[in-house]
Amino acid sequence: MAAPTFSATPGTRDLLSPTTARMRDLVGVFADEATKAGFGQIVPPMFEDLDVFVRLGESTDVVSKELYAFTDAGERQLALRPEFTASVCRAYVQHRPTTPWKAWYAGPAFRQEKAQRGRYRQFDQVGAEVIGSHDPDLDTELIALAWRFYARLGLGQVRLIINTLGDKADRPPFLDALTAHFSAAGEDLSAESRATLQKNPLRVLDSKREQDAEIIAAAPALADFLSDDAAASFDRVQAGLRLLEVPFVVEPKLVRGLDYYTRTTFEFVSDALQSAQNAVGGGGRYDGLVADLGGPADPGVGFALGVDRTLLACDDEGVFGATDAELDVFVVDTTGAFAALSVVDELRRAGLRADRAYDGRSMKAQMKAANRSGATVAVIVGPDEAAAGELLVRPLRQRSEPEGSGAEQRRVATSDLVPVLRGLLD
Repeated sequence: MAAPTFSATPGTRDLLSPTTARMRDLVGVFADEATKAGFGQIVPPMFEDLDVFVRLGESTDVVSKELYAFTDAGERQLALRPEFTASVCRAYVQHRPTTPWKAWYAGPAFRQEKAQRGRYRQFDQVGAEVIGSHDPDLDTELIALAWRFYARLGLGQVRLIINTLGDKADRPPFLDALTAHFSAAGEDLSAESRATLQKNPLRVLDSKREQDAEIIAAAPALADFLSDDAAASFDRVQAGLRLLEVPFVVEPKLVRGLDYYTRTTFEFVSDALQSAQNAVGGGGRYDGLVADLGGPADPGVGFALGVDRTLLACDDEGVFGATDAELDVFVVDTTGAFAALSVVDELRRAGLRADRAYDGRSMKAQMKAANRSGATVAVIVGPDEAAAGELLVRPLRQRSEPEGSGAEQRRVATSDLVPVLRGLLD
């Protein structure tokens, strides 16, 4: 009986090199930007107590439809994280770091949603959170951090849209007005939005259905219900963004997809992505989430950026491509002795990326492998070179240097190999 064959679960995929190297590079750029802004890294668990994520809002699809929830051997109700903010807030409540606490993260999250281009059931995010301060300048700094990150990747078709959701005290009269407006629309409103209306009228504003567009456009604006403090905070954020030369557009209907947001909300949209799903990241302030998780009434603000969507936007704009070569040197050994093993180890200890062929293959087969490897230089060890204490250095990539410049094939003493290679690679 033949052994069964398996493939990745629908909605997931295997990430191979050079895609993985590109993702590492992206995380490295984000880590550099976050570290310069005073953020330290947090690595929370991939799963938490189910109730940690229920606090995101039971009326949201993330909680009601998309959670990967399970019961472990100890009869604990757990869930794979669908996002990082709740986990970061739980960690804050547990460890009580000095405020304002600035943390950045990178890693996978999990949601049971329909897979499509740039949207998977296991997906990666980078993000940053600040807990412990009401200062709206933190909102501005976080938005600027994400904006500078996108700029460093070379993205030029990303737009920033912002809004304010006011304070919780501002919500009741606004929600009453929304409910009256959407209820009056009757069956002109989509069935899905009518169901959402019963749970959370604010979520209806997030509908992307064409049937709802005109009704949503005519809906009451939260700006008409803001407290003086909330309005002043949003004015401060806008003034700060103008000062930092971060362009933005105010979109009064922007509510984001989670219930915990208050005051500032924002989203980054890529015009390079030719689909309805063109958001590449977003976030906002969540001044009640820490208290909902059993902590003090400390405010927070943060964002998450989708790695997969961001890389798709980079592809569509032709920026931040994969590294051309992952190897510096490929060692070819036809002596049958330990030359390749020894030379590769020496090069790796010197900080060079080096590999070799195995299984005693022929010179021709090894040179084919060297060319396929993407290495810049081949180091060849044959019986004559080994007897003379020398090695043959052969560039594998086309170079523009003239003959005699040192770029052509040459013999070098074994003791001179590393400095010679450094000169060629530099």
